[in-house]
Amino acid sequence: MFNSFGNIFRLTSFGESHGKAIGGVIDGFPSGIRIDTSFVQQELRRRRPGQSGITTPRTEDDEVEFLSGIFNGISTGCPIGFVVWNKNPQSKDYENLKNIYRPSHADYTYQIKYGIRDYRGGGRQSARETIARVVGGALAKTALRQIGVSITAYTSQVGGIRLDDDYRQYDFSEIEKNAVRCPDPEKARQMEELIRQVKAEGDTIGGVATCVIQGCPIGLGQPVFGKLHAALGNAMLSINAVKAFEYGDGFKGLKQRGSEQNDVFYNHNGIIQTRTNHSGGIQGGISNGQDIFFRVAFKPVATVLMEQHTVNIDGIDTSMQAKGRHDPCVLPRAVPIVEAMAAMTLLDYYLIDKTTQL
Repeated sequence: MFNSFGNIFRLTSFGESHGKAIGGVIDGFPSGIRIDTSFVQQELRRRRPGQSGITTPRTEDDEVEFLSGIFNGISTGCPIGFVVWNKNPQSKDYENLKNIYRPSHADYTYQIKYGIRDYRGGGRQSARETIARVVGGALAKTALRQIGVSITAYTSQVGGIRLDDDYRQYDFSEIEKNAVRCPDPEKARQMEELIRQVKAEGDTIGGVATCVIQGCPIGLGQPVFGKLHAALGNAMLSINAVKAFEYGDGFKGLKQRGSEQNDVFYNHNGIIQTRTNHSGGIQGGISNGQDIFFRVAFKPVATVLMEQHTVNIDGIDTSMQAKGRHDPCVLPRAVPIVEAMAAMTLLDYYLIDKTTQL
């Protein structure tokens, strides 16, 4: 139940970081959609480890194998099953942690809740689980293209280095030209330098990803408990290391008065639009046709390669020093995950909207 995401479009994921594989089953995907497996693989490459000097050096091809639901390159409307095999786990790196609760990890809460935990790479709590989300998101993006929807995320802040909040001043074609996935080349250079410095110290650092959805149809979302922004917030907050979500002007808008914050309507060649978009493309929980934009804050990775104090499973004070391969900053690899969760949410709400119309 709680390993599934979505309503009509529904992804159920399985697998652990150091298990045999990560995989999933997608229900509710529309039939007749041509599936470009090379695009799905490209999305996985954007998420995979070892892609640059500022990500974890774990080496994985992360090649997806589709098991069902696709025939002659076309979705059949049946469940789409897929698997990505884990080929390079190094479980021995975690032997010294099996009886220790790592600071700010889910070790303690997992142990108390389930009475057992997989200490190898975090098991199910590992961000490697997001492989399934990226596959589901790639398929959702493919379907959304049919109705003219595009979804773009990028790194907008690392530590104290940040971009201006106005996404419209940036060239999105620059995002994939640097390891940080930032559309401002100079800020990208500064961010990368900071991440390398933090990595050299054995520490970690957090930041913010900004996401922009363009071409969203008017009318997605429900006015009370099914608000579109609430669904997007739920999706983003389910990603490992996410600590905050804001859409539209968010907290910045609190400094303005209502007369300044209101998005005024006008008639543009027979089409009603708003002169501003402080609302972030969603009003009353329902999309209004303007760009949807939001920001997702990621905390510094909890695994730091320096000695820390903690307790063991018997509650005795001790110290620990993590080993293994870890990201000094999640932002570069989190960008495609943010896009994936946004895509699955939007496709799900698009399909819900279709079922409520006669």
